[in-house]
Amino acid sequence: MKPLFSLDSIVSSIATPVNPAKIRIRTGEKEGVWIDGERTVRVIAVPETATLEESTRQIRSFLNDDAMPALVTMNEDGVPTGIISSHDLFASFLTLVQNQSVLLGTLMDTMSEAVTIVDSRNVVQHWNRAAQTIYEIDRTQVIGTSLDEHFASESIRLLDALRQGTSVQRVYHIPRPDSHVLINAAPIRLDGRIIGAISIEQDITELVRLNEELAHTTAHLHNLQQEMSRFQAADDPFYAIKGHSASIQSAISSAKKVAQTDATVLIYGESGVGKELFAKAIHQASRRREKPFIAINCGAIPAALFESELFGYQGGAFTGAEKKGKPGKLELAHGGTLFLDEIGELPLELQVKLLRALQERQFYRVGGTEPISVNTRIVAATNRQLEQMVFEGRFREDLYYRLNVFSLEVPPLRERREDLPELVQIFIHEYSVAHEQSVPRIAPEVMQALFDYTWPGNIRQLRNVIERLSILQENGVIMPEHLPSVIRSHSNEPRLSAPVSKNTAFSPAFAASPLPHNSYAPEPASSERERIVAALERTYGNKKAAAELLGMSRGTLYNKMRKYNINEGAFGWA
Repeated sequence: MKPLFSLDSIVSSIATPVNPAKIRIRTGEKEGVWIDGERTVRVIAVPETATLEESTRQIRSFLNDDAMPALVTMNEDGVPTGIISSHDLFASFLTLVQNQSVLLGTLMDTMSEAVTIVDSRNVVQHWNRAAQTIYEIDRTQVIGTSLDEHFASESIRLLDALRQGTSVQRVYHIPRPDSHVLINAAPIRLDGRIIGAISIEQDITELVRLNEELAHTTAHLHNLQQEMSRFQAADDPFYAIKGHSASIQSAISSAKKVAQTDATVLIYGESGVGKELFAKAIHQASRRREKPFIAINCGAIPAALFESELFGYQGGAFTGAEKKGKPGKLELAHGGTLFLDEIGELPLELQVKLLRALQERQFYRVGGTEPISVNTRIVAATNRQLEQMVFEGRFREDLYYRLNVFSLEVPPLRERREDLPELVQIFIHEYSVAHEQSVPRIAPEVMQALFDYTWPGNIRQLRNVIERLSILQENGVIMPEHLPSVIRSHSNEPRLSAPVSKNTAFSPAFAASPLPHNSYAPEPASSERERIVAALERTYGNKKAAAELLGMSRGTLYNKMRKYNINEGAFGWA
């Protein structure tokens, strides 16, 4: 039998064709008989257009208790306790179905989302009041008709649920050129067989329109800001750090306060969050602004050359070196600020020499015998957990406390998503000017995908993605197909939210998007190394995040990395 979804279904849709000669009903009467071979069956006449509910009421009115057996209820001892006539049983069943039908209708018409239910042939069985409003199609025009008659087949996400049995959650969808919705769709199954499908669609057309207005307004504001920037930049060293979220403003506020002192600053933050921007702003806002700002990346210089880069070398100290010698970064920063980026990469033997120079405020050039005194402020930065490195003996405790006079945490991009529209517009304008092209429009689904992504590479990655989009845009519009595949695939995955700790220096790169538990389920020991490498690659070397994905403590992860000789430096964001 064909599945039924409503008491409003037309009863003729379940009728079996019959030879009229076999039906005997007297003129003007409703009751008659059906002669089926040697069997005679009592029948009641109803119009072909009668609904299931109307037809059931007709049968109920003609039902004779003598025609069907009654039910007797028995207790545990087999003693009869009650009787239910066939009429009462049928009446109770009908009342139950009617109540559930009314409940379903009230529920659907109370919902603000558009609800559509189709049967296995894609024929509409339910179309609620919100669907009428959103799509401007009256339910009398759509119920009983194929959904294909009202929407293009390729735009009906219900068909995926109906034909493939797949479900979707909060997927951005454009069923019509002037409609934007977030759709949830799922197949309706009975004993494992798909008998229909349901979709619940939230209308976000107005939200999309407001987002486009916001984009245009933001673009206009950005043009005004560019006109004002040359004046404001001189007054506010932190002007280059963009964003108005509470987290980034809190970091800026703390940085402004410490900038007025000579305290050593240790900046924590994931790769790409803008740690050097903060270091430069702190220098520009300090009393040392007229003196040099010198930066050195502790992870980019080979250990054998790092000492000469930091302290300089005396003339003739190396074969092929300058005869007069060369001052090091520490000496060049005299009176100003030395920025030690990626301080966690500094080898232990050089940590000792750096500590001595910081404590004594003097040092020796490589090959030199005369001490050189300096007055240099130190600002260091790292994307590592230095406390854990101290615990593991990979970073000197005394140097850690010397550097960690004032710690400053720069939030990752995923913790300040409200800044995304502003940052996107800034970068779009920047690259439009650079490429000598008009500012492209960003399709709403692209912006949604950017919001959904977790940005493990933070601002640096966002800037690179926006440059890519500005290059690939067509006819002044950036579409989803222009996005990198990693962002497109991420936006189509179901995501689970996880709380982000505020007590850590920085949070896991994928705290907002954990892997499914079975992705790193226990496996034979032979594959444990591959699982660890996969987790480190996914989190771009963030051990805390990788440990959470693997379901182990960070200390256990470090031990296993040493056990399998896994080089942690191979997984950083490029």
